[in-house]
Amino acid sequence: MKLPDGPRTPAFVQLIQVLFRPLEFLEENAKRYGDCFTSRITGFPPLIVVSHPQALQQIMTADSKLFESGPANKIFHFIVGDDSLLLLDGDRHQRKRRLLTPPFHGERMRTYGKLICDITEKVTDNWTIGKSFIARSALQEISLRVILRAVFGVDEGERFEELRQLFSQMLDNFDSPVKSGFLFLKTLQKDLGPWSPWGSFVRQRERIDELIYAEIQERRQQSDTSGEDILSLMMSACDEAGRSMTDRELRDELITLLLAGHETTASALAWALYWIHKLPTVCDKLLKELENISDDTDPSEIARLPYLTAVCQETLRIYPIALFTFSRILKAPFQLMGYDFEPGTYLSPCIYLTHQREDIYPEPKQFKPERFLERQFSPYEYMPFGGGNRRCLGMAFAQFEMKLVLATILTRWQLDLADHRPVRAVRRGLATTPGGGVSMVVTGKKVKAPNLVSC
Repeated sequence: MKLPDGPRTPAFVQLIQVLFRPLEFLEENAKRYGDCFTSRITGFPPLIVVSHPQALQQIMTADSKLFESGPANKIFHFIVGDDSLLLLDGDRHQRKRRLLTPPFHGERMRTYGKLICDITEKVTDNWTIGKSFIARSALQEISLRVILRAVFGVDEGERFEELRQLFSQMLDNFDSPVKSGFLFLKTLQKDLGPWSPWGSFVRQRERIDELIYAEIQERRQQSDTSGEDILSLMMSACDEAGRSMTDRELRDELITLLLAGHETTASALAWALYWIHKLPTVCDKLLKELENISDDTDPSEIARLPYLTAVCQETLRIYPIALFTFSRILKAPFQLMGYDFEPGTYLSPCIYLTHQREDIYPEPKQFKPERFLERQFSPYEYMPFGGGNRRCLGMAFAQFEMKLVLATILTRWQLDLADHRPVRAVRRGLATTPGGGVSMVVTGKKVKAPNLVSC
């Protein structure tokens, strides 16, 4: 089988590029080889990188039985475990999606609105006029408290304080391109004691497991399991055969939710604050739209504001947190873009390159929320949460949270960038994040008339 052309550099060199220059690596190869090229990275089979919307539509709408994605996600296994939705395929994957979908849709979403606003207010109450802060750190504190409260119904108390600290520390083990290498190279994943990088991670993960299993066991012993939190809903959910989730399944899905539910959102929010305060016209338009928001405004109303929505959409377009959606491993021959691919081929739809296409997004490097007010993009042109049967379950929750956190901050605080130099995207674990976390300074507090305060 002839694979598409791609870079001829050694696989280890390509890995270094993916770690340290992920966006440049993708753009340079797309410019040279087109909408479909082959990348060879140490530790992975050849990856067919695809970014043409028609090809993505062909992949996303094909019979899901033609592909599997679980084995392609083994890189997540070190933290999420065997029973995570990320690693499942076929009937097991469909069963788990049905069990996990209800908490993230419909009326359940409304119950999260006030929670998100309240936590944002509580965390930002510590801000001081004239003091600078790292946006991503503050937003990670908000997003982690939000997901803990949504998942467990509480984010306070000794157990949850320890869980919050441990989870942040564990993910900080991979907070740079160098440290991210531990995720890509199995040879580095050696437990050489508590002071070694991997050894420290392993012990943090073990303690997190102890805390989560303790919470599950405590819930099992309670007679009332009618709580509104996601764990209660997961514990009471049954499939068609009447089966509920085991403790191991619950643990793996809880870890998956905690991982996906705050790291990505915090980075996206940091990017949003950067762009809003980098571009005065964007800031002015957004503040004008937010003028009439008060403490009594229904969070669902805020989430429907068109320019706020467009700002969030453009944030997720220009620098999507995940550069790829999950790879599809072929289980049968498949024709795509003039190639006949054989079973076992890894097709890797590239979100970033699709979002950077000039034929879809003129001036793709420019932050222009208006493009989302002028037209609607198809699910194969705009896909920050992936697509097909592997689209992120928490998509609606993440978008809802982004809008409410931004609205709460911008109607209460006046901020500015501490450094107006351009911020570049860097690797943090398996995702990308704004380099330096976006340094900001508090310049004022809005009390009654947010419309009188400009950027």
